[in-house]
Amino acid sequence: MTARPFLPYTDRRLHIPADPVEAVGESIRMIWDDMVDTMEAMPGVGLAAPQIGIMLRLAVVDASDKRGQAVRMANPEILHASVKMRDHDEASPNLPGVFARISRPRAVTVRFLNEENETEDRDFVGLWATSVQHQIDHLNGKLYVDHLSPLRRKMLVAKSAKLGKRR
Repeated sequence: MTARPFLPYTDRRLHIPADPVEAVGESIRMIWDDMVDTMEAMPGVGLAAPQIGIMLRLAVVDASDKRGQAVRMANPEILHASVKMRDHDEASPNLPGVFARISRPRAVTVRFLNEENETEDRDFVGLWATSVQHQIDHLNGKLYVDHLSPLRRKMLVAKSAKLGKRR
């Protein structure tokens, strides 16, 4: 398969909700394959389809130590989130060169369509949960910087743009 290029932060598609997936078939599985390749090439622990310009509610997450354990999700939705929070430094290839500490629920239960086009409920904890929530934000047209104050967000966006001009 193929690693795909990332949209820049300024692309409006990153800031609007993605469309639901009607059913999982061969074309969706091929997109997931490209998404896994793209995630591995970063390297990262998750990727949402809008990050590479595909406006469908598709995400892949692999926070395993060994890699090769990617969970492929269509239309993921959080059913339950733990009260206990977890802080983690988050970043995005759509806003390169910067990161921020974000606090999210430590565990989530997510419902999604899996590779067999079946509805699946799965619990995610720790980095897996952080990544799933990060990807669902992307599917909803949000980036991790949207969890920050407007001033902090503006500073990070400006810093990323400045770093991009140096390349």
